[in-house]
Amino acid sequence: MPEKENICQPFPLIKSKQSLVAKHLTSEIWNKLCQHATAKTGFTLDRAIACSVEFDNQHCGIYAGDHDSYTDFAEVFDPIIQEYHGFDPQATHTTDMNIETIQGHIEQDVPVHYIRICVGRTIDDFGLPPGMSKEELIEIERLMKNAFKKMRGDLAGIYHSLRNMDEKIQHQLMDDHFLFMAGDPNHKVGGMERDWPDGRGIFYNATKSFLVWVNQEDHIRARSMEMGGDIKSVFSRLINGVNAIGESVTDDCSKGFCWNPKYGFIRSCPTNLGTGMNASVQLDLPGWTKEGIDALRARCSQLCVQPRGIRTGKTFKISNMHRLGYTEVQIIQCMIDAINTLYREDVEFQKKHG
Repeated sequence: MPEKENICQPFPLIKSKQSLVAKHLTSEIWNKLCQHATAKTGFTLDRAIACSVEFDNQHCGIYAGDHDSYTDFAEVFDPIIQEYHGFDPQATHTTDMNIETIQGHIEQDVPVHYIRICVGRTIDDFGLPPGMSKEELIEIERLMKNAFKKMRGDLAGIYHSLRNMDEKIQHQLMDDHFLFMAGDPNHKVGGMERDWPDGRGIFYNATKSFLVWVNQEDHIRARSMEMGGDIKSVFSRLINGVNAIGESVTDDCSKGFCWNPKYGFIRSCPTNLGTGMNASVQLDLPGWTKEGIDALRARCSQLCVQPRGIRTGKTFKISNMHRLGYTEVQIIQCMIDAINTLYREDVEFQKKHG
């Protein structure tokens, strides 16, 4: 294993004192690992924890610069991952995207505005955005361009590189809230904005119901979305799009998506391991608004989902709680069951509060 040539620096002052990094990184572990650099990208522990050192608002506070970061610095990453995800040290992760096994659907009466499902993926034998080189950024973009050219049917669309994006298109994508931009403090300190904007871009299909970010926090972040409550349609489109990208990459460079039998799909941030999936349903819950936000949070926790931002006083975004240790199908099934339950209870609360 390559080692840093410089003498190990003193134990860092971690500003985010409530972070998982502060809890699990000890001086003994630091002294053991601080001079080590990963074989793939030369990533080091001080770079991994840069955000928890720089900022005082981190919950997790650590990024991986490559797949090896999770093994070489496992004494730090493992306890953080296990505590964040509630993941047993002896457990393993499995994937299942067989949509045919999902039972039922979101009921037609549920006042759903839209559904969005996102996943992130990284490609084997490349560094992750916090640690990858400019050459790797550009090569990932090349692989993605080739994949996008092969998209057919409702997935067919257009790719725009951030390097030479037309100003009019840029403003339109900003208005659509589709475009990712430079300036995120965590991404900057974490190393994900180096060589900006080289190797970055955005793909979307004709109806803008399938979108892919290239080299943001991960190699790709794919998003499927549509108005209404047909979650199976959204999930199916996401699966088809991500599978098409994976097949193209395999054909192009004989590499696949980065997978770890313990932690599932590898991503830069350990909070996004496992399925790497975030599903959200925006819907109206006026009865729950009257019952109280704290009561809604507690009920969502029982149903293994979580409420996000409130809009117009009654509109909520309900998202999955789990990523690691649960399959994709289990997460979607959980979302369907939770949304239907919350709506049925909402109707009763509306009657109760008049």
